[in-house]
Amino acid sequence: MPRIVVKGGSRPPWIGLAAAVWVELSAGNAYNFPLYSSTLKSVLGFSQQQVALLGVANDIGENVGLLPGIACNIFPPWAVLLMGAVLCFFGYGLVWLSVSQTIETLPFWLLFLALVVAANSNAWFGTAVLVTNMRNFPLSRGTVAGILKGYAGISAAVYTVIYSIVLNQSATRLLLFMALGLPVICLLMMYFVRVCTPASGEDSSEHGHFVFTQTASVLLAIYVSVISITSDLVSLSDAVSYILIVIMVVFLMSPLVIPIKMTLFPSKSKTTIPPDNLDREEVDSTQTNPLLKPSSSATNLGNFYENENENDDVQMLLAMGEGAVLKKKRRPRRGEDFKLCEAFIKADFWLLWFVYFLGIGAGVTVLNNLAQIGTSLGVDDTTILLCLFSFFNFAGRLGSGAVSEHFVRSKTIPRTVWMACTHVLMVFTFLLFASAVNGTLHAATALLGVCYGIIFSLLVPTASELFGLKHFGIIYNFMLLGNPIGALLFSGLLAGYVYDAEAAKQGSSSCLGAECFRLTFLILAGVCGLGSILSIILTVRIRTVYQMLYSGGSFQMPQASDIVH
Repeated sequence: MPRIVVKGGSRPPWIGLAAAVWVELSAGNAYNFPLYSSTLKSVLGFSQQQVALLGVANDIGENVGLLPGIACNIFPPWAVLLMGAVLCFFGYGLVWLSVSQTIETLPFWLLFLALVVAANSNAWFGTAVLVTNMRNFPLSRGTVAGILKGYAGISAAVYTVIYSIVLNQSATRLLLFMALGLPVICLLMMYFVRVCTPASGEDSSEHGHFVFTQTASVLLAIYVSVISITSDLVSLSDAVSYILIVIMVVFLMSPLVIPIKMTLFPSKSKTTIPPDNLDREEVDSTQTNPLLKPSSSATNLGNFYENENENDDVQMLLAMGEGAVLKKKRRPRRGEDFKLCEAFIKADFWLLWFVYFLGIGAGVTVLNNLAQIGTSLGVDDTTILLCLFSFFNFAGRLGSGAVSEHFVRSKTIPRTVWMACTHVLMVFTFLLFASAVNGTLHAATALLGVCYGIIFSLLVPTASELFGLKHFGIIYNFMLLGNPIGALLFSGLLAGYVYDAEAAKQGSSSCLGAECFRLTFLILAGVCGLGSILSIILTVRIRTVYQMLYSGGSFQMPQASDIVH
């Protein structure tokens, strides 16, 4: 195991969070698929089912993150980000070579593989910054997850602005930008995304810092949405266009105001918790602590599980070498640190997985087919639909993180309550899509964006609270497998098949009219109905766990030895 430097001080976590904003924007490159999917279909001559399968490749790459999850516990964040940059360069580079016809048309299977590789960069980017910042801000998991996933959600609108204003709506230029520009951004941010001494949350200014960051992200979301729609409706001069881009960059850099303010006006109170038995400058992960301390919630959960452990025998396990290790030979309980193999046998793990799979799989089906849905209903310009989805996706991610954090602390209400409500709203949304009433497409797209963002954002803190932070990277990325599996079943097989069948009835390769996706929407409404039932069951099962975790109005601070690797 390598020696990982732990950066001390109160500013580094905030510098890392500001750098993570740029990495999360890079990690949202998979949302660009609707911007170039039509070009794939026209230039390469693919059918809609083939395009839908390429969308599945995009989702598989984006969400298969078991390797990044394992890597986060072995290598420093910069190494994980470097791997993501390499995948992004080669994956999108190969797609660009094909679409630009620089080389002969690639076989379908090779283009499929290239998109898997390209989108897999998202898993490396996102895992590196999410795991690192969750550990740097362990007492504000919901808020941090909402902020980071919010920026990933609004990335689609940012890319839409770049696509419309800078790249002149050229899919070829967009692919080249993703192949070259995104790796450069992540290489520049590598140094700043690092493991730091965890923030304690005791500094009164910390809440204000989070509010500032959230406000800046909201203003960014509103700004990029407005200029994206404006640039689509009004012709802008080059000078005005580039001024608008510069303003957008300033918004993206706004989180740096916090560490700058902390430098100019240092707080007298201590805002960090020095790790136990750890040198402030470096951690040798090969050392074994004399005693393995309780995990993130062991103290609060002790009484809760007292009766369950009456028959458990406590055994000693002596380690040869420096010190001895004392630990209970028993399986961890909900709220403690789980390994992936230990989480596998928990019903709550699979309930959470299926709740995520049903909701996110239904949402990504619409996202992957957004261009074709718009065309079939008479909306040829996909950029406005994608911008709407992106803005409300961002709102769902940021809002759900803040709202769930408030209620879990004040009322000990499990975050899965909001997942259940979201699934119910998705049922209504898909029925709205299926109705195809004039003027409802944009409203339904906005509603779906909110729901998609909520489910995605709430998964992060929920998984960490139930199964701990120690192996969070790999557990979280296993949960994300629900996205590509859902995309394969609901988008690649269901939506693609229904669309091509309706197009064949019309004697064309393109389908027009509400029937193109109506059956798909009705089935997805039923899928989300099942998701709401499972969400309620999961909420009932974990309610007592949340009452113990947040009984004091805040989360029990994990021991540093459990969260720093």
